[in-house]
Amino acid sequence: MFAQLIFVVRKIIINLDIVCQDMGAILLSKEELTMQESRLFKIVYYLLDKGQATAPELAKKFEVSVRTIYRDIDALSGAGIPIYAEVGRNGGIHLMNDFILDKAVLSEEEKQEILTALQSMGATKNISSRQTLQKLSAIFNLSSEDWLEVDFSRWGNKGTDNEKFKLLKSAVIHQKCVKITYANSYGTTSKRIVQPLKMSYKSMSWYLKAYCTKKQDYRIFKLTRIIDLEVLTDGFCKSSFPELDETTGQVYNTIVLRFPENMSYRVYDEFDKTQVSKMENGDLIVSVEMPEDEWLIGYLLSFGTQIDIIEPAYLKDIVAEQAKIIYEKYKS
Repeated sequence: MFAQLIFVVRKIIINLDIVCQDMGAILLSKEELTMQESRLFKIVYYLLDKGQATAPELAKKFEVSVRTIYRDIDALSGAGIPIYAEVGRNGGIHLMNDFILDKAVLSEEEKQEILTALQSMGATKNISSRQTLQKLSAIFNLSSEDWLEVDFSRWGNKGTDNEKFKLLKSAVIHQKCVKITYANSYGTTSKRIVQPLKMSYKSMSWYLKAYCTKKQDYRIFKLTRIIDLEVLTDGFCKSSFPELDETTGQVYNTIVLRFPENMSYRVYDEFDKTQVSKMENGDLIVSVEMPEDEWLIGYLLSFGTQIDIIEPAYLKDIVAEQAKIIYEKYKS
């Protein structure tokens, strides 16, 4: 499927190369030849996206003369691109309807899925992805709706989280070690050198899956807990991150919780609807598997008096004891 599409694009590239080489005697330099070849593609993308354009419009768009645009149109025609010009009030430069689209073997749904994937990448400020999105949108004759915006920063963060994500993404792609200052769930802050393997989004948070050289083991780091980071010049050979149950050894127990109806906004923020059942009086019962650790105690306390622990019973005593410690600390 994709091989046929690539063949079509490759054929166009070869034809354009031949035309550009034939015009080499007219052009003054190799740089100008490269610039013209790039402009020829851009003209095709532009016409596919806009439908039609006048020569002055194209000249202004690509910062060349009208005469140069007509010379480019001749070059495209010589390369086998079905491009033509119409005179008159509503005239202009066109490509034949459904050019390339009819030759592509992708279905409409598959084309839209490709554009959606690129749209999501472009929303993370990836310049090359946005350029690819624009080109494929024109080739597929489908509009790339601006429906997605991704901002990795927390409210009031002023973009530092976005920069952190950008640096880690680059380190993963280029396989560069990263020195981080990390605050773990036990309240300990430490410096580590890690080999970043993958970015992971889970339960409304971003995580970095990496090999920690300090612990000599695979670890998962929550991005918001990475206080500082520095991408190093040292590279590493990428390995596969093991499955979670092979590395953590955490025990996940079933926990049953009850919330009043006025906590619906937070319950559905943090739990899947399949984990929630509604009682006749409006209360919400949540049954979920979670690791029993210090983080869980703090998480349950964050609901204040708006939560009842139903199961396991012993968890009530642990939370009550922690609440008592908090009370003793602040009562004075």
